[in-house]
Amino acid sequence: MADGSRSKRAAAAASQRTRKAAADATAKEARVTRPERLGVTGSPPEPDYPRYRVEPGEGVRLADVDPDESEHYAKQKDVLPELESTRDRIAELQSRLYAENRRSLLLVLQALDTGGKDGTIKHVFQGVNPQGCQVWSFKAPSAEEIAHDFLWRYHQRVPSRGLIGIFNRSHYEDVLVVRVKGLVPEDVWRPRYAVINQFEQSLTLSGVTVLKFYLHISKDEQKRRLESRLADPDKRWKFSANDLRERRHWDAYMTAFEEAIATTSTEYAPWYVVPANNKWYRNLVIARTIADTLEAMDPRYPEPEEGLDAAVVDD
Repeated sequence: MADGSRSKRAAAAASQRTRKAAADATAKEARVTRPERLGVTGSPPEPDYPRYRVEPGEGVRLADVDPDESEHYAKQKDVLPELESTRDRIAELQSRLYAENRRSLLLVLQALDTGGKDGTIKHVFQGVNPQGCQVWSFKAPSAEEIAHDFLWRYHQRVPSRGLIGIFNRSHYEDVLVVRVKGLVPEDVWRPRYAVINQFEQSLTLSGVTVLKFYLHISKDEQKRRLESRLADPDKRWKFSANDLRERRHWDAYMTAFEEAIATTSTEYAPWYVVPANNKWYRNLVIARTIADTLEAMDPRYPEPEEGLDAAVVDD
């Protein structure tokens, strides 16, 4: 009888070990990302220019970031040679990404009014083939967009394989503007941090590399830029009375940006806080980061069809 009990216990233990081994194998399989199954690197590429990257868990205090920083450069002319060569790198790598048609790159640009989002897009992507880029500027949501979950309109604009997508403002408006203006209660906007992290991780696992840039200007610099728009008849179309209303919430926006960046800067979708008082330095930093990231992605032109050496073009 005792031998029978020991046999049953041994069999039960063996069965438990078998179930555990099967569970471990399942968990290991779950950790293999979808892009790896597709032959695409599952981990986000590491750029060679981490100077302004916010590491996960470290947080950021924007008051400690000098928006006037420009390394050893003193004037715009000092950065032009490197900026031009970096744009050439981006153009070549974007051409390969487009031809490879296996992965994509999503760039998120966030800033306060006059922060330089439009200017960044204009100057960083000079010379890049427009066929391989998509730019989406997100304004106040429409009635249809409000009727869906807050990520709905952004998910539809994620770049497809082979493309670089640029979000001029983004899903972060739904934890920034709504918080500062009190459009939704905290128990609505605060859980969105976790939803955003899950969303960006799912993009990464689908072969989309995500880079996020906060263009950091000072309050004094914003004042100068707003005054410049008012003084120049050709720039007044950019000015809105709402810019002045938003400016009154400067401190609240700084707090909201700090928390959003700290909570959502991850290994798979990092934030970069870019000094942006000097537009030319801002452009260089962002161009460098994009070029380094694309080089780390290492897109390749597809192999040509076999037998092309013998191909003859008819007269």
